[in-house]
Amino acid sequence: MDETAKLIIDGVSYDLPVLTGTEGDKAIDIRKLLSSTGYITYDPGFGNTGSCASSITYMDGERGILRYRGIPVEQLAEYATFVEIAYLLINGHLPTQDELNRTRMILNDTSMIHESMHVFFQAFPRGSHPMNILSSMVNALRGFYPELYDHDDPANPEYTYLSLVSKVRTLAAMSYKISKGDKVIYPRHDLSYCANFLNMMFDSPVKPYIIDEDIVKALNVFWILHADHEQNCSTAAVRVVGSGKVNLYSAISAGVSALWGPLHGGANQAVIEMLTDIHENGIPLETIIAKAKSKKDPFRLMGFGHRVYKTYDPRAKIMKRMADKILSKFRREDPLLDIAKRLEEIAITDPYFVDHNLYPNVDFYSGIVLRAMGIPTNMFTVMFAIGRLPGWISQWRESINDPHWRISRPRQIYTGEQQRNYVPTSQRI
Repeated sequence: MDETAKLIIDGVSYDLPVLTGTEGDKAIDIRKLLSSTGYITYDPGFGNTGSCASSITYMDGERGILRYRGIPVEQLAEYATFVEIAYLLINGHLPTQDELNRTRMILNDTSMIHESMHVFFQAFPRGSHPMNILSSMVNALRGFYPELYDHDDPANPEYTYLSLVSKVRTLAAMSYKISKGDKVIYPRHDLSYCANFLNMMFDSPVKPYIIDEDIVKALNVFWILHADHEQNCSTAAVRVVGSGKVNLYSAISAGVSALWGPLHGGANQAVIEMLTDIHENGIPLETIIAKAKSKKDPFRLMGFGHRVYKTYDPRAKIMKRMADKILSKFRREDPLLDIAKRLEEIAITDPYFVDHNLYPNVDFYSGIVLRAMGIPTNMFTVMFAIGRLPGWISQWRESINDPHWRISRPRQIYTGEQQRNYVPTSQRI
């Protein structure tokens, strides 16, 4: 017998179906709630609302679990490349060697962008935030590459997805070079996806960039850990905008815009800015902890706590090890890493933080890793966006192929004025 939940309103009983996921997570199906009862649910922030059924990413915030297509993120970060993860998310399985070779070929062949797009870059005012530029340029791709638009083309939809994964990387590096007034470096056919990005970012006619495999590995890990994270703010934005059957570029542009905020993709930048402020102003860590615990103080300890994870973010552990490895190899001393470690040691033993499930999240250490690579702070969120791109594409693809698809249209509880009449200007007091 199918499981149901019983809802009683004004003495009338309603049986609501219960849905069960493959990992045992349960949801009460309220699709017919309004038509059956005249009621809707009220859930600001949608923290208790399942907006879709998805087979892409599984999270368990209580146990600190994150899996892509069933594979633990710890294994993927240890053994896989970002290109493999992009293929896994978009297609549902890890690529065979032939599939991987073909994927690499497509990424290489589509890495260039239309030369006329340089004009767009030059038109942005100096000082424009890279995320503003990236969001606009992704949307502009629709006009420059209309032949890649038709996601219903049965011949090769994968080509469109991989082309976008490749071009966004090039757009990001170009935006950095142009913002500095430097010569744009074009992608090279002999470099891997991550190595190519680093070379486009840092190579120069007067100082060739020397590719270090450990830095390439660190970038692979960073992007793998950010590749997807279930129905977060930016992913939900991609699905909501995509539900209107807009083209892929517009949906992804919406995701980039949603990611920009300091409470989402901009959190790693906010962490670095917080640690820098502590270091440069010599603020005692005890003062920082006290401010974070005070209900009267608006200060927020960035990099701690998560909307879903109620224990240590599994990605944070991996990023912490990566930060130690990179800084140790290059014998670099980063005072911000020292401050971060001391903050963590204090916080994870403090009853307030433990009771409130305020453990370090991935943003706490990812900014330090990006700094070690030489990535400027204002590019941190762009780096996040490149990593999240395969997840956005896979979520968008899954949503448009969902047999239960409906355009997103949340309800509301109206709290405004009741009906009243228009008052002519001469009679208004």
